[in-house]
Amino acid sequence: MAMRTRRNGGNGLDAWPGYVDALSTLLMVIIFVLLVFVLAQAFLTATLAGRTETLAKVRDELALLSNAFSLEKDRTATLQGSVAQLESQLRAIITERDALTGDRTRLTAQVTELDRTVRADKETIAARLADLARLEQQTKALEALRLELEQKARDAAAATMTEQERRAATQALLDSEKNLGDSARAEIALLNRQVAELKAQFAAVQAALGLAEQSAKSKDVEITNLGQRLNAALVKKVEDLENYRSEFFGRLRKLLASRPGIQVVGDRFVFQSEVLFPVGSADLTPTGISQMAELAASIKDIAKTIPPDMPWLLRVDGHTDPQPLKGGAFASNWELSAARAIIVVKLLVAFGVAPEHLAATGFGEYQPFGPGDTPDAYAKDRRIELRLTDR
Repeated sequence: MAMRTRRNGGNGLDAWPGYVDALSTLLMVIIFVLLVFVLAQAFLTATLAGRTETLAKVRDELALLSNAFSLEKDRTATLQGSVAQLESQLRAIITERDALTGDRTRLTAQVTELDRTVRADKETIAARLADLARLEQQTKALEALRLELEQKARDAAAATMTEQERRAATQALLDSEKNLGDSARAEIALLNRQVAELKAQFAAVQAALGLAEQSAKSKDVEITNLGQRLNAALVKKVEDLENYRSEFFGRLRKLLASRPGIQVVGDRFVFQSEVLFPVGSADLTPTGISQMAELAASIKDIAKTIPPDMPWLLRVDGHTDPQPLKGGAFASNWELSAARAIIVVKLLVAFGVAPEHLAATGFGEYQPFGPGDTPDAYAKDRRIELRLTDR
């Protein structure tokens, strides 16, 4: 029994170090976990503090953008009012021109009718004059016949009649000739009155025709002056747009010409797509967003110098290379180019550029930058172009 007791006691003492080791290990694990937890808490606290500061900055920027957007909305409303007023004035001018054109048409019709009346009156007068000439000829013939008959009557009376009979015959012949002459003279007098009346009517028609022609000439002059004013206004608009286009181009050239990935070609600015978008995507890169923000600031600054009634437009053109797309969100290069142009326009609007002065156009692969089917040529084909034009 004594030996068994000592043996059991010895086993109990031998197990104790194992318990101590297990407890020590557990304690170390707990301490390690607590240390990790403390470090994680500290790291999370620092991260949250940084994000809080970032969030505060973002909120401040959003507030600034909101204020800018409100100001631009007010300015847009003012510009729209000015445009509406100009459109109303233009409609009034067009209405006045149309009215003048209508008056001219009516005058032309009146002149045509007067011409027709004058021609008819001329024909009537000519017919009356012909009748008068014919009657005069008949009168002369009758006068000659009367003289001849008188001579014959005198001759016959001398041969066969007494003096008294000769006188009676001569008087009867004279009475007959007188009656015939009176009738012819009455008809001639009537014709002369009719001719005088026709001449008076002809003079009145000619006077009215002169007035109508003078009025038509006046209307023509007024229409010509109106057309000249309209043409001058259009030329002035074009010249002003060219001047502002030159200023716009020069200031943007200073801003963008020295930057990598941007070329100035003729009257347009060419952004290589890789500068703004990942390959096959319409999501702007951070670098692209930064460049669009600076571009929007410059556009707004330049736009302040352009009169509100100037119909300028900044066209954003999207282009791709001819290689077919492999998967992705777009079914064709045309859709990709249009989506990229629309994204750029939306971002410019978000940064305060007036949307009525922006347009997005997608050309796909159908307007290559230059010839060639090399990787370098394809890279040049993938681009965004900015061009200032008019509506």
